[in-house]
Amino acid sequence: MNCNTTSISDLIILKPNIFYDDRGYFFESYNSEKFKKSGISDVFVQDNQSCSKKNVIRGLHFQIPPFEQAKLVRVIKGAVLDVAVDLRKDSITYGQHFSVILSEENQLQFYIPVGFAHGFAALENKTIFAYKCTNIYHKDSERSIIYNDKDLNINWNVNNPIVALRDLQAIPFKDFVSPF
Repeated sequence: MNCNTTSISDLIILKPNIFYDDRGYFFESYNSEKFKKSGISDVFVQDNQSCSKKNVIRGLHFQIPPFEQAKLVRVIKGAVLDVAVDLRKDSITYGQHFSVILSEENQLQFYIPVGFAHGFAALENKTIFAYKCTNIYHKDSERSIIYNDKDLNINWNVNNPIVALRDLQAIPFKDFVSPF
């Protein structure tokens, strides 16, 4: 497995070793020992999966303490523009975002630690997105920042986005007070 750091500390892009043959391919999507060697020692307790139409934007989501979550995300089918926004108030990159294309072709995984909002835009129909979380989903702890916040200035590369009502009602970044 190859690990690459990003322009925002603690965000990591992982590329698994993929073994191809005439049957197709095989790779380990998660191995706790290999991840520990890569600096990711989190214990994941919940797996989630979604399927999205092209142009769906989900996010920017996070959970507040004590139900905060780190995530390990990947695409099984299709492609997404995946985005993480730094919400750590003492970070030099507070309020900055990082984005990466995750797809079934590149098989990249993206590690997003606690203290980040997360979202993605589906770039293909029937995109299947999978993620591991370090804490259980807790409805009362879930929060969102509006995906098209003018201060964050995220280019989602999507025309006519499809966005859930709850995400359209999310708060602007300027009104956010970080618990991280």
